[in-house]
Amino acid sequence: MERRGKSKASDTPGSVNEGATSNPPAYQLEHSVEADASPSFAWNWRTDVKNWDDPPARFQLDGPFARGSSGTTVLPGQAPLHWRIREVQPGRSFVIEMPLDEAVLSFEWRFDAVADRRTRITQRIVLSGDNASAFAEQVQANFSATLSDGMKRIADAMARAERSTETGSDHD
Repeated sequence: MERRGKSKASDTPGSVNEGATSNPPAYQLEHSVEADASPSFAWNWRTDVKNWDDPPARFQLDGPFARGSSGTTVLPGQAPLHWRIREVQPGRSFVIEMPLDEAVLSFEWRFDAVADRRTRITQRIVLSGDNASAFAEQVQANFSATLSDGMKRIADAMARAERSTETGSDHD
């Protein structure tokens, strides 16, 4: 099973998030991976928060997966991190924003059909706002080394889940 992935990091201007200032992003990172899952399955699986598996983090969504809903990420020994769903284009993309002190950390997800049973999934992480530079080193340290492997793990889990629904089993 072939996986193609591509990453790019930048500290140059890009799109500016709603709610952020007009300053260019202090940091942005993007990675794409192809999953052996249909676009509709990929979308439904990823927008079900119970599938968000990133130990030791735990995720909770308060309400439906819809614009304006809030969520929380809990990490051991840390204060809960609060976020909200800023934008949802069903079947196509969503954006989650985490407010920081005079900055915003956004996670932009896009789902593109490559074939009937193959989907390109792209995650773009953008740090912007007046005080974003204060968080840039921490964001880079937390995501630049792990984004590629994390996206591959998501694509593999998604493909396994779709196969298990077709066979009625949790095993390959």
